[in-house]
Amino acid sequence: MDLEFDELLSSGIGDGNFEWLLEFLNGMIKPLAATAVVLMAVILSYMQKLGLEGEMVYSIIRAFLQLSVIGFVLQFIFSQNHAVWIIIAYIFMVSVAGYTAGQRARHVPRGKWVAGASILAGTAVTMFLLVILNVFPFTPRYIIPVAGMMVGNAMTVTGVTMKRLRDDIKVQMNLVETALALGATPRQATHQQVKRALVIALSPVLDNAKTVGLISLPGAMTGLIMGGASPLEAIQLQIVVMNMLIGASTVSSIMSTYLCWPAFFTKAYQLETKVFSTD
Repeated sequence: MDLEFDELLSSGIGDGNFEWLLEFLNGMIKPLAATAVVLMAVILSYMQKLGLEGEMVYSIIRAFLQLSVIGFVLQFIFSQNHAVWIIIAYIFMVSVAGYTAGQRARHVPRGKWVAGASILAGTAVTMFLLVILNVFPFTPRYIIPVAGMMVGNAMTVTGVTMKRLRDDIKVQMNLVETALALGATPRQATHQQVKRALVIALSPVLDNAKTVGLISLPGAMTGLIMGGASPLEAIQLQIVVMNMLIGASTVSSIMSTYLCWPAFFTKAYQLETKVFSTD
């Protein structure tokens, strides 16, 4: 029985049926070894009575599973090399990002839809320009990783913008209502609040661009260098990445302020007080 199984296994491996699994398991040795630093964090958390041990273990297990699954999915998509899979993967990423950003700004009515539409607009416009300018070819191997970086960054910026704008208007309701009473439009009445929200949300993106390469090497650049690419090639790609992150984040954050207004104001250009009545 054991002999038959060994022959079947050898035959399967020879045909390439199990090679992908063996390569994957062999490649997971180093990631598993790297969990030693997580174990160190768990021990420190226990010693300091932080109560984060369970969450740390859960987080790293979830990360292992999510990344493993997405690795197989991307392997499949790359092998198909079809535009339909690019769109499916992109819509999925935008949907998850919209939900996550909407959770951050949970007091904004229809916040998940606002965040999703804003992220979709910002990343789609940026991606379209990159493809039209022939910066990236429209293939899964290029578009999906690039879209993932843009969507993730736009998600953070959009969530902060929406939450900050709503909170600032709530704190300064008297100023906004006075401006409206004097004939200002909602945009004019909330100009300072919008400006403050956008500056706060976009500042980390701009700070990263200012210090890139001086304090730390970004992920895309590090991955290329570790993969064997020359530092000059890695730098060229990283410049493109920083440009597209700034573009996508700016469009998404500004779009979210426009999409928030219908929920913040009535048709008579008055503040919708019930939106600002909860903490």
